[in-house]
Amino acid sequence: MKRIFLFATILSGLFLLQNCKKDVITATTFSNKTLFAAVNDTVWTANSVNASITFNSTSKTKVFSCNGVGTDRAINLLITQNKAANTAGFPIGTFNVDSTSNVVLSYYTLQRNNSGVIALAPQGTVHPGSGAITISGIDSVKRQITGTFSFVSYKNFYDSQGNITAVNTAVITAGAFNNLPYTFVSN
Repeated sequence: MKRIFLFATILSGLFLLQNCKKDVITATTFSNKTLFAAVNDTVWTANSVNASITFNSTSKTKVFSCNGVGTDRAINLLITQNKAANTAGFPIGTFNVDSTSNVVLSYYTLQRNNSGVIALAPQGTVHPGSGAITISGIDSVKRQITGTFSFVSYKNFYDSQGNITAVNTAVITAGAFNNLPYTFVSN
């Protein structure tokens, strides 16, 4: 009798556990902005963005270029693919800043130039190993490209003897371009 009671209790417990369900919460984020980043931990969004992929038939290179301009700042992204085919697509992958000019990242801020005019100017340079662009998706029919980027831009200040007295860094993280429309040019 005890065995039947024990069996019934275990069976009832299993039945109750089977019907217990946990709440599942799923969160999805989406941005309708086509180009944004965190610049020194402050969110920056481009107000206008121009992107293109240009194939050069003479040098057999393809260049992805993206320029985003926002309030008082701009970010430029450039990747050169050597030995490329004349197509509207671009390879998916990560492209790191190195000693070549195949990957160029730049950050611009408002600065007074030699003529006294305030204009967007480069805020330093990005050293090899301190930046990357990842192309995670491309639709060559709709001509839209998606990816991420991050980099650090360094600007050195010098004394009259040419010694570095200070270094200003701009840290760009969590940069992304989502379904960014681009033009394709073949020349």
